[in-house]
Amino acid sequence: MVIDAALQLVESEGSGALSMRRLAADLGVATTTIYWHVGNRDELVVALIRRHAQRMGESVVNGDHPRDRVLSAARNIWTSALSHRNVTALANQVGATTLLHLPLEVTLLAELQAAGLEDGEAADALRAILFCTAGFLVAAWRDEERVPVELQRRALWASVRDPRVSDGALDALAGEPDTQSLFETALVAIVDAALAGCSGSGRGDGGVDPGGDGPDR
Repeated sequence: MVIDAALQLVESEGSGALSMRRLAADLGVATTTIYWHVGNRDELVVALIRRHAQRMGESVVNGDHPRDRVLSAARNIWTSALSHRNVTALANQVGATTLLHLPLEVTLLAELQAAGLEDGEAADALRAILFCTAGFLVAAWRDEERVPVELQRRALWASVRDPRVSDGALDALAGEPDTQSLFETALVAIVDAALAGCSGSGRGDGGVDPGGDGPDR
């Protein structure tokens, strides 16, 4: 009950709201009771991250072809992080990002090996997907409005004058990116490159899906 209450508090209000005193008040018990059951705050944080990881590890992997299932397992990591931003941020703060996503990563590794990748190849493919996902999460969560106006992306690209590039490309870069669509395109490219040459990996129906977070969630 304590771990679930702590997890709900982080999900709804962020990690800053999580204190032993606040948690005790929400549960209607003494603060010492919280310490007795779960230890100190650091231990509680690890416990709630582990609990959340276990639940996310139950995410369904869809697809009838190996490639489709690899893409589905990879998308589960992306959508889990986006849907539970506060928990993801807390895990990053305490250095527990791998713990948070480990069950989902193990599932992805299993799907990569089922698609025909062996040992080091599967490990490298997993890392490439994770690095790609992490980079896109940084972009998705970047709060451009907190950046001084003169240093914002749109202002900087709008100021560029270079004969080597077209005005159309500069205008496009001054606009807002479609992060979801770009992530999907990058993910598909990485998976296809990793599975190239694997017999039976099959393209199936796993082409680019700009929505990306359909039934896989």
